[in-house]
Amino acid sequence: MGRKIWTGIFACLGMTVLILDAKTALMGGTQGLQICLSTVIPSLLPFFFLSILLSSSITGLNIPLLRPTSKLCRIPRDSESIFILGLLGGYPTGAQAVSQAYRAGQLSKTDARRMLGFCSNAGPSFLFGILSPIFPHWWIPWVLWLIHILSALLTGYLLPGGSGDTAHIPPAPKLTVTEALERSIKIMARVCGWIILFRILLAFFGRWFFWPLPQPFPAAIMGVVELANGCMQLPLVSNLGLRMVLCSAFLSFGSLSVLMQTASVTAPLGLGMYLPGKGIQTAISLLLTIPVQSILLSSQEKIAISPLAIGISALFLIFTLLYLKKREKNSSIPAYLGV
Repeated sequence: MGRKIWTGIFACLGMTVLILDAKTALMGGTQGLQICLSTVIPSLLPFFFLSILLSSSITGLNIPLLRPTSKLCRIPRDSESIFILGLLGGYPTGAQAVSQAYRAGQLSKTDARRMLGFCSNAGPSFLFGILSPIFPHWWIPWVLWLIHILSALLTGYLLPGGSGDTAHIPPAPKLTVTEALERSIKIMARVCGWIILFRILLAFFGRWFFWPLPQPFPAAIMGVVELANGCMQLPLVSNLGLRMVLCSAFLSFGSLSVLMQTASVTAPLGLGMYLPGKGIQTAISLLLTIPVQSILLSSQEKIAISPLAIGISALFLIFTLLYLKKREKNSSIPAYLGV
């Protein structure tokens, strides 16, 4: 009852804001729709469609080339393809593939909720479609993608739990092309709905709160709230090294919008280890990107290595892992944060 009351209060406040400042809401909604039509749908819908077909055809198959992934991340054998799908399809394709495998009986609930922590990542369509115009050097998106992949693998290694190399999942049931397309359209509709809603929220933030803040604070806040909008604000960050570090953090964390998109495709599985996994991956990405940009960029482009930033990232990583380990020891159920 208490949750319903707070939801009603929030809805009333939101409607009041929309009535008082309908122009800003209309502007934000239009911008969100433009982002969906010009970038998100063309880049993600084909990946959703193909990933669903690919997931139903290769999940559960024995692919020896991918076997080191299951050993490193302690996931069931022959489920390595789910991790690959999460890297190629982009948010929230990996989470959708994990949820689909769970619903098909291929993954236990314990393994599926743990895999949500590192199997849903930014894909190449987003990195090279949106990030390439943001950076003056062609190789930067490649470096960021490599760091992103490495941080996801390390997150899978560091997260507690896992079934190791002993489990085996059965092949997935085959889907027709029509069924795959219908599922893709439903997922795409949910994704675009969240993008438009968060773009309206960002429009109000920009009108009321962002104007006195110097860069990179507005870009950082927008990246935490909505991934695509945050990345599009990065050209306003003049220092290339800082732009690279922020972008790496955005890609690993995914944003609150991606969190809601993930929740929409994982019901009734829940979020599982998604949130702690994204926190660990973000810390690892920062620890990797800060020294890498210092090595690869020129003295005019890079930012000096900050011991404080590295120390905070390392401490966050250590305390998160210790917390998860403690919860796992104190419970028969692996440590999960989320629903």
